[in-house]
Amino acid sequence: MKPIKDSVHDYITLDPVAADLLDTPAVQRLRHVKQLSTVRLVFPSANHTRLEHSLGVYHLAETALSQLSVDDDTAAHVRAAALLHDVGHGPYGHQTEDLIRRRTGNDHDRIDWLLTDADRRVCRVLDRHGLDPERVARLVEGEEGLGSLVSGELDVDRMDYLVRDAHHTGVPYGTVDHGRLVRELRIEDGRLVLAEGNVPTAESLLLARSLMNTIVYRHHVSRIAGAMLERACERYLDATDTTAEQFRRMADHDLLVALREHVPDLGRRIEHRDLYKRAVWAGLDSVPRGTADVGHEGQREAEREIADLAGVDPSAVVVDVPDRPTLKEAETNVVVDGVGKRLEDASELVPGIRAAERARWRLGVYCPEEHTEAVAAAARDVLGVRAPAP
Repeated sequence: MKPIKDSVHDYITLDPVAADLLDTPAVQRLRHVKQLSTVRLVFPSANHTRLEHSLGVYHLAETALSQLSVDDDTAAHVRAAALLHDVGHGPYGHQTEDLIRRRTGNDHDRIDWLLTDADRRVCRVLDRHGLDPERVARLVEGEEGLGSLVSGELDVDRMDYLVRDAHHTGVPYGTVDHGRLVRELRIEDGRLVLAEGNVPTAESLLLARSLMNTIVYRHHVSRIAGAMLERACERYLDATDTTAEQFRRMADHDLLVALREHVPDLGRRIEHRDLYKRAVWAGLDSVPRGTADVGHEGQREAEREIADLAGVDPSAVVVDVPDRPTLKEAETNVVVDGVGKRLEDASELVPGIRAAERARWRLGVYCPEEHTEAVAAAARDVLGVRAPAP
């Protein structure tokens, strides 16, 4: 067994499968993909990687499995899935996920393409240890019952990244008792539930996620940088022979060099943190329903219309319409008075957190600072928003 020192969980001990998987190129690439992508432009110490996070997820999965009634073969497959759950991420993680999905049809947790075609070395490791690569891929997607431990409402992925991101950003809001969470998990009727008396435990996870969304993940500077990065990546792929499959296997530094060469205006701004400013920053109540649900193509069309009306170059306007807020964790199963219930039906906090998430939602329109007034006026006309200047 191989011990590794971790900044959050102290020592993590790898089984032989995990130790061999760790040395594959697919997993080692995660050393060069930052966990918090453009958030580190706000919190300078947030330079931890998806490799660190993957090791943490593996550790929490192993802790949970050690006290669940699971056969050895299933446990081995789940541990492998936990370590491999992020290998499908492209450069800058979630910031390029939508682009990759549009170009390939696959989310980051769909890794069967990688295991079967792109990295036979991962498959060879799994085969050598008697594990089925396709089963591992299904578990990463949250399938096969215990797949929800890796990707579900109550998964160890979320437990690790909240604590790890809070630790590295220096904020206290993501602190959750992950030790209690993993030790109170039970399997009932083939699904994961939290044992009796753990409604507050589940609420703490939900509240931590909501606070981290507000303070860290959706910070307006990170939102601006992420939207600029996505536009730059689109232009890079359109201007070069790089395929979406090649793009998704890049590391962060590969992408930054490529953008600096092929999309120098945005590439330079992202590298030097010379970011666009907010021209519009509008809450959900100030945005027409059609605008809030406009979609990717609608956002690009709005950018062109706003730029034309404001008399600026189309590349100088970025419209950023996030998805409507959701609370996946509210569907967590908890046992109350001997009966399994959804957290949403057992907690009085959930409606308040839903309302807070809705109140914090913002549509953004960004541009160079010298154009903010003209772009703001044009954006209000084109998008129909009723919002004061940010």
